[in-house]
Amino acid sequence: MEIIEKLRHLSILGSIVVMPDFFVDRIIRLQSKESFFDTLNEKAKVGGGSVRGIPTTDVKGGNAVNVAYCLAKLGAKVSLFTVADELGATMIRQTFSQFGDKVTLRIARGRSSLTTSFEFPYEDTRVNVMVSDIGDNENFGSERISSEADMTALKNADGVMVVNWATNLKGTELAEFSFKNSPSAFHFLDPADIETRKHDFRDSLAKLASLTDCLSINENECNSLADALGIGRLLGPIYSVDEVKGAAKRIAERVGISTDLHTKMGAAWSNGKESAFAHTIKVEAKRLTGAGDTWDAAAIVGYLAGLHPHERLLFANCCASLHVRDPNGEAPSMNKAFELLERVL
Repeated sequence: MEIIEKLRHLSILGSIVVMPDFFVDRIIRLQSKESFFDTLNEKAKVGGGSVRGIPTTDVKGGNAVNVAYCLAKLGAKVSLFTVADELGATMIRQTFSQFGDKVTLRIARGRSSLTTSFEFPYEDTRVNVMVSDIGDNENFGSERISSEADMTALKNADGVMVVNWATNLKGTELAEFSFKNSPSAFHFLDPADIETRKHDFRDSLAKLASLTDCLSINENECNSLADALGIGRLLGPIYSVDEVKGAAKRIAERVGISTDLHTKMGAAWSNGKESAFAHTIKVEAKRLTGAGDTWDAAAIVGYLAGLHPHERLLFANCCASLHVRDPNGEAPSMNKAFELLERVL
């Protein structure tokens, strides 16, 4: 199959640089939010107490760390720039130790970020709602990646990914600096949840458009950006394939950046003129957190492998599907992705 052959022959000479956020994620799985709130109310009535028997997991998190991990699992060479305290740095090193010298960790000293993610059923699906302490991710600028070794990593990179712009008040400056200093790299921007900063992000895109090769967003971020652009909500609670393709096209046309839009139904790409779409691969979701990061990692691998837009979207959807069906939320290997591709093609 042509798509698999292209991925097999992918040759990354430098590394894919990913930055900047690391979080310690605590995932709390609820049977329902209503029963949880009822329990909290009952405990409050008696002055407090413990709520036991709720499955809870602590894992490494943060968009940049998750994307870097997924890239490493797919066999790519990775340079991760992030910030963490001593305990967080130890957690990061342990997480990436299995990859040896394929992963370079550049961890600035600072306050680690913490997220508590509540997973629960909502209507006909499961959702996750996150509560975060951003820590020093809030001010991760170019001053944290200014050493000679850092600049060499950027100069030689095949791809540079700036993710979670929304939590970083220096996100625009970081992206501009990183993209300008990696002239041969593919430049990938995923802003994460921009709702509270959507107008700032709209304005930042005017500065970053000429430097950015791909803007990656989900349906919520699409609606936030569309609202800031003055074109209204593009995707309602229920949407069609044509609406997803149309939304990607309108965003790309307005911001001047090729846009990847990944939704529950499927993923679309547009450069403002052409568009492509690939359906989501339906599975029973065992883990929600991190699926978008896996999608992004697979997407940039697809770009670097020279996949056609539909091929790349399908590959990214396969990798995201393998992530959410894994009870531990483990990122897929390339061989696992190939196996699924062979079944769905």
